[in-house]
Amino acid sequence: MSMGCCESKCAGDITSEQWALVDEIIAKYKGQRGILIPCLHEVQEAVGYLPLEVQERVAAGLDVPLADVYSVVTFYALFSTTPIGKHQVGICMGTACYVRGGDKVLEKVEEALGIKAGETTEDRLFSIQVMRCIGACGLGPVMTVDDDIYARIKPDRVAEVLAKYS
Repeated sequence: MSMGCCESKCAGDITSEQWALVDEIIAKYKGQRGILIPCLHEVQEAVGYLPLEVQERVAAGLDVPLADVYSVVTFYALFSTTPIGKHQVGICMGTACYVRGGDKVLEKVEEALGIKAGETTEDRLFSIQVMRCIGACGLGPVMTVDDDIYARIKPDRVAEVLAKYS
C-alpha cells in the first residue's frame, strides 16, 4: 500500500516501520471473512493504539467501511484510540477495594506519575486505568501493573511498586 495522506498527519507519531507492519498485517487478513477484530488487535500491538489515521488505513486495506472499523474500536475495551503506556497500572475501584482505600491508592498513583486515570505519561511508560472489579475482593485494595497483582496495597507502597517498572 502506498503512503497516503493519513500517514503524513501522524508521521511524527507512527514510524515508517510501524506503517509497514500495519500494511503487512492488513495484507495477511485481506479477503478473509470475520477478521476485523483479530486484524485490529495485531495492528494495535504493532502501533500501540488505534488513532483515526490507522483505522482509515485498516478500513481501506480491508475494503470495509470506516464506520465499521470505528464502531468496533470504540465498542471493545481492549482497543484504545489514544497511546497506551508500556506498563498498564490498574486500580480496582470495586466496592470492596474502594472502601478499603482504593481511592487513596489511585490518588497516590496519579501523583507519582503526574497523570490522571485514563491518561498515559508523555514517555509512554505508564498508563492508568480504573477497574470496576477484578474479582479479588478479599485482597483489596488491589493494584495491578501489567499482569502483576499487588494485594492489600497501601498508598505509601505505590512509589516502591512503580519503581520496579521504571
